[in-house]
Amino acid sequence: MDKILLVDDDLELCLMLAEYLQLEGFEVDHVADGDSALQRTAQQPYDLIVLDVMMPGRNGFDTLKALRQHCATPVLMMSARGEEIDRIIGLEIGADDYLPKPCSPRELVARIRANLRRVRLEQVQVAGPQPLSLNGLRLDQESYRASYADQPIDLTHTEFVILKLLLEHPAKLVTREQLMQQALNRRLGPYDRSIDMHLSNIRRKLGPAHGSAVEIRTVRGSGYMLVKGSGHAGA
Repeated sequence: MDKILLVDDDLELCLMLAEYLQLEGFEVDHVADGDSALQRTAQQPYDLIVLDVMMPGRNGFDTLKALRQHCATPVLMMSARGEEIDRIIGLEIGADDYLPKPCSPRELVARIRANLRRVRLEQVQVAGPQPLSLNGLRLDQESYRASYADQPIDLTHTEFVILKLLLEHPAKLVTREQLMQQALNRRLGPYDRSIDMHLSNIRRKLGPAHGSAVEIRTVRGSGYMLVKGSGHAGA
């Protein structure tokens, strides 16, 4: 049974969502603030976290930043404001998916299951394969660890999957549709910029030192490709 953590100070909403998720076969815990979420996730593992943006004290963004220091669990963020900037910020700091509030419980369940399927599919696919590498950048598919010149690069699960897809096809175009389907397990919508935000986040984490060895090029209107840069010449 998949275990979900709901993080939201709206008790009535959480009770309703918890009841619905339990009927759908999930085990559900609920906490009302960011500090409690960090304590709970440090004590036990969860398969997915549903995290509200607007909470008293430590808000959802600050909670996610702290969470990503010790936890790669998929995070689906929710915000009652529904503003694009909230979604962009959430994706930039490590969220895997985003839903505006109020949302249909059925859509929430569908998004949760899509994220869980994606994680499990990747776990099956990476059982036993050799690490991927390009010009000093290395992805260990068994441990889900990324590094450059043996220095770790802290990626979320979604970011790792996107970079892996690019690294599997060096110097070749990988379309936004392919990345969306394989990394987020859903079709690309007309105004969905989730993949672009995840790629921006990956570029930021690679940074100037790593980025001189590998470059993620944007093919306008089509997708992305990973190519060697002018830095360290490795595998």
